Order: sequence, then C-alpha cells, then structure tokens
Amino acid sequence: MTAPAGPTAAESAELFAVQRAALADVVAIPVTPFDAEDRLDQDTYRALVRRLLDAGVRTLTPNGNTSEFYSLTPEERRLEVELTIAEAGREARIIVGVGQEVPTAVAAAVHAREAGARMVMVHQPVHPYVSRDGWVDYHRHIARAVPELGVVPYIRNPLISGAAIARLGEECPNVIGVKYAVPDPVRFAAVARDAGLERFVWVAGLAELSAPAYFACGATGFTSGLVNVVPEVSIEMLHALRAGDYPAAMKVWELIRPFEELRAERQSANNVTVVKEALAALGLCRRDIRPPSAPLPEAERDAVAAIVEGWDAR
Repeated sequence: MTAPAGPTAAESAELFAVQRAALADVVAIPVTPFDAEDRLDQDTYRALVRRLLDAGVRTLTPNGNTSEFYSLTPEERRLEVELTIAEAGREARIIVGVGQEVPTAVAAAVHAREAGARMVMVHQPVHPYVSRDGWVDYHRHIARAVPELGVVPYIRNPLISGAAIARLGEECPNVIGVKYAVPDPVRFAAVARDAGLERFVWVAGLAELSAPAYFACGATGFTSGLVNVVPEVSIEMLHALRAGDYPAAMKVWELIRPFEELRAERQSANNVTVVKEALAALGLCRRDIRPPSAPLPEAERDAVAAIVEGWDAR
C-alpha cells in the first residue's frame, strides 16, 4: 500500500503556520493524576488542564514524559488525548505524544488526528540500537501516515545529526519542529544550523533551566513540567526570553533552580515525582506515581513543600 501523498510546499506553509507559532511558546506537559485505585483520575486531569489554560498556557502535550507516557496503557493514552481536547477546545494547540514501535506510534498519531489534534510529538526511540538511517525511517513512517499533522521529533540522542534532521525535513514537509533535549547548547547550536535554523521551530526540550542558553542559540520555545505547579513563572521566563532580557530570565532561573535540581537528581529519577509532590502540597492532586518512578522520601517531601510555599509567598 502506498503512503498517502503529503501537501505541497506552499500548502504546508499555510497549513502549519499556526502550529509553528504554537511551538514557539511554553509547551506544557500535563501530569497524569491517578486515583486511589491507580486509575487515571479524569476529573482531576481536566481540572489541572483548566488551571493551565486559565493561567494563559496555550500549548499542551498530553502523553509527554511528564505525563508518564511509558507507564500508561494504550487505552489511557487515548483517553488522555480525548480529555485534553475536550477541556481545551479551541483555547490551546494540542501536540500529542506518540511513540514505541512504528505500528503503535502510527495508530496513536491517527487517533490524535481523529480526536482533533493537529500535531504530534514523536518520543525518542527506545530501541537499544538506533542508526541515523533507522532514525529517519522511523520518523518518516509516522509523518507520512498523517501528512496533515505537524510532526515534532523529540531528540535526546547526541548522535542524531543536523544532516539527518534536514533529510527528514526534505522527505516529510510536515516535520515542522524539533524538541531538542541533548544537554549541550554548543551541540544544539551546530545541529540546528546544520539542519536548518529557519526550516524547523526549535524547542528547548530540557525545560526552563536550559531555556536561556538554548534561546541564545536559536530556540524559540521550551517544554515545561514546572508549568503544572506555577504556570505564571514559566510564562514570565518566556516573556523575558522573547524580549531578549536575559537578566530577567536568569532571575526566574535562580528562583526555580532548587526545584529543578531536585527533579534532575540521580539521572532525573524523580523528574515527575517532584512535580506531583508539589501539586499534592497545593492540594491539586494525589502524589501517586507508577513504577519505575517512586514516591519521595518524607524529608524530600518537606523540601518540595517548602519551595512551593516560598513561591506562594512571592
């Protein structure tokens, strides 16, 4: 069976202009709250999404890593997409996280399209053996299955070159952005320029602490899990970076550093755990988290609560 034909270059430019603008923003990754029976808590999830929207967040990625993508069942991932779209309506642009083996990723992308989303973010392949050609093939299969959707590869592998990204963009015009999460701003600057600084929207995929350095090198948006807790702080950093006011951005950086460093400890073992703990301290959701993540020890819970209390008094 032949792949569906994609839009022309002119059609792509018009079709994806709004989606490109949505990537040049705070790209919020909502958490997935669970109830006492370890089920996706639908009412709480919608309330958390509503809180983001009311704070001015306009780009959402259900089924991102902060959503515990790899611990959700396929049914839960589909439900999360539907809940997000039902709550956000026309208030936000939705970038659905998809991934795993090609058929599963394609099915998730098709579901996202049918549910009303207009973009997908492709999680990094978790196969232990990833070649550059295989990386391009993987994303090509997904992008060509949904030519009308904007596609955003999520890159954590420093071996993925700018040339590989450029090749994917040439073959798939609906690949409109890149979520770059290699912790090396020099590498990012080189990859972005080799791939095409203007061809793609570059999203700093390591959140607020990396955003100033990556914006200086060409990023125009950043992802955030922190935004679940204090959305106004993430938006404050975005405004500073858009204005080129790096001293103001670094004031935000200093404010959030203790929280983000707790998330980054032990190779980000508590990345989502700390966010959920903060939300629990605010009374917004339960702290429950699924393996292979784990709840925080009591002492670290107190540290998170103290940080959140300090933000509240700001």
